[in-house]
Amino acid sequence: MVDMRKVTVNASKTYDIIIKKGAIDLVGNLTKDIIAQGKVCVISDSNVAPLYMERVKNSLSKEGIKAKEYVFPAGEKSKNAQTYIEILNFLAQGGFTRKDTLIALGGGVTGDLTGFCAATYMRGIKFIQLPTSLLAAVDSSVGGKTGIDLSCGKNLAGAFYQPSMVIFDSDVLKTLSKEYFADGMAEVIKYAMIKGEGLDKLILAEELDIEEIVERCVKIKRDIVNADEFESGIRQILNFGHTVGHAIEAQSDYTISHGRCVAMGMYIVTKAYKCENLCKQLFKMLEKFNLKTNCPYTPKEILERAKKDKKADSSGVNLIVSKEMGKCEIVKITMDELLLLIKEGMK
Repeated sequence: MVDMRKVTVNASKTYDIIIKKGAIDLVGNLTKDIIAQGKVCVISDSNVAPLYMERVKNSLSKEGIKAKEYVFPAGEKSKNAQTYIEILNFLAQGGFTRKDTLIALGGGVTGDLTGFCAATYMRGIKFIQLPTSLLAAVDSSVGGKTGIDLSCGKNLAGAFYQPSMVIFDSDVLKTLSKEYFADGMAEVIKYAMIKGEGLDKLILAEELDIEEIVERCVKIKRDIVNADEFESGIRQILNFGHTVGHAIEAQSDYTISHGRCVAMGMYIVTKAYKCENLCKQLFKMLEKFNLKTNCPYTPKEILERAKKDKKADSSGVNLIVSKEMGKCEIVKITMDELLLLIKEGMK
């Protein structure tokens, strides 16, 4: 067993992703050089904070770092302008400066929200990601996308802002429900579909090697982010399943989880392109984690939501299509074509 895995990202800011069992209790030691003599605020949600907040603060305390905490109500609905402003006011009232650091302790919502606060408070302060969900570990904590949701759609306000470090403790997954774990596996399946790297075999293995899966996923994302930090080209392939998935998520008023929506989006697009063999492979991976492929909304409802997606414009949308395991392409289609595609994929 590898004791510690490290993946280095070389984007506009170079930082390490640390994968290690028990890392929650080593946060202070791992981050002391980043934090230096500054203040720290650990931001988490009402589900995660009771599980890990004290352990993180105790680890920091051992290095002489006294941390403040901010806890918000768990759920996608907290990733909004109100929570964002409340956190900024909390930091200002606490006297936080550009020399200080935020720590995002939680899943994708916490990471996105904390990162956006870090990107914009005093025009930018340091932040560290401590993902506690599989989805955050393999996807949202890596690459520097931060943001909040608006009433019209998901992540419509945000910034590209790289963390100073990402620390993932695989032991935290023991506290995840099967449903939350499956959400993360939807993103792992996405990586298998667009880049391969033997992930399909790891996904279908009788016993999952989570640390190996996470390392392969973050290396894929690392390479893509290094090549295209601001999503002007190749990074768009990470949106496989997301154009339709985000629309389903918004239509559900975020009552259907992100991973499940992405699963539906991947399946609808793949089925629409009549890739029968690939569809069977995809379905087999999704089925293993009880990720449903049947969408509860009409094609027109999905289209109307897709029109408001930040990746859409007047000429249409760039759709990511996989026709063979580990390979994908970017296809520009109109909104009328997208409607026909959704209809075909939902037959």
